Amino acid sequence: MTVDLSAIARWPNVPACYDWLSLDRRGDWRLQGERITHRGLIDFINRQYGVDESGNWFLQNGPQRVYVNLAYTPWVFRSDTGGLISHTGETTGEALAALLDEHGNVLLDTPLGIGLLDDRDLAGFLSACRDRDGNPADENLLADLMQGKEGRVFWKGILIQPVRSDSVAARYTFNPDPKP
Repeated sequence: MTVDLSAIARWPNVPACYDWLSLDRRGDWRLQGERITHRGLIDFINRQYGVDESGNWFLQNGPQRVYVNLAYTPWVFRSDTGGLISHTGETTGEALAALLDEHGNVLLDTPLGIGLLDDRDLAGFLSACRDRDGNPADENLLADLMQGKEGRVFWKGILIQPVRSDSVAARYTFNPDPKP
């Protein structure tokens, strides 16, 4: 992911923008709460989406940095025939870790970064979950995992770890709500 920063050199003192742009839990961009549907604008945002050294995600709009409020994680992943893709259309690479929070949200740590699995892909994810013996994981095992009990559910051979939703941003060093 390469963000074009060339306009900053010409106009270095353009103030940053906060609380205008957000990324929702399904990977849709929202401008002041309204879902963006214009394909050209979505493609532009996807190309110019980046992160600063403090873990603040942003859109670089010429010389202006527009910080993004994240509904959960900086990436939202969807299943694709070849694996997983991000909300920006980038391939994620193979998952390095799988996590389940106390609310039943699935998070995947990939070479691209940490991302929330789109809720429309949860059924497929759950159908691939197995217990230690390779049998389909039952809802009791998943409920135990959501309550923080470790070591009993696998997805594609990866042990699913419990995680508290309020610890994800610090654990993966991103800021979901940038402020000036």
